[in-house]
Amino acid sequence: MVNGEKISAEVPARLNLADFVRDQLGLTGTHVGCEHGVCGACTMRVNGEIIRSCLTLAVQADGCAVETIEGLSDSGEIADLQAAFRERNALQCGYCTPGMLITAQDLLLKHADPERTEIREHLSGNYCRCTGYHAIVDAVERTAKARQRRP
Repeated sequence: MVNGEKISAEVPARLNLADFVRDQLGLTGTHVGCEHGVCGACTMRVNGEIIRSCLTLAVQADGCAVETIEGLSDSGEIADLQAAFRERNALQCGYCTPGMLITAQDLLLKHADPERTEIREHLSGNYCRCTGYHAIVDAVERTAKARQRRP
């Protein structure tokens, strides 16, 4: 299942999940950067846990709930986080943004009121060459505080 939609496909045994989702499903929001699991651009959620889809074979996701940036965005789950990224100018070229958003959402689901050091630590596996991270940390912190004020 990808973004709540049942998917049935035969895939080569060595095809990674990132390439399957991008090339065969047309969901190109997931980016492929280093192909070594280091940069975080390919981050997805599988069964509620974030993973590096460049290191995960598509066949390993058989029977799993796979969520891409498109699924989280279309469902509205991260609308507030996306707005905070835009407002704080926490995105520039945008290449890292999908992975950053998924990783930030993962943190906020696990810890509703993270300190700035905790935000930095949780995002440390996602590389950004443009922003210097300050605006990204600001956006995540702002979203956390706004979510706490909601009834």
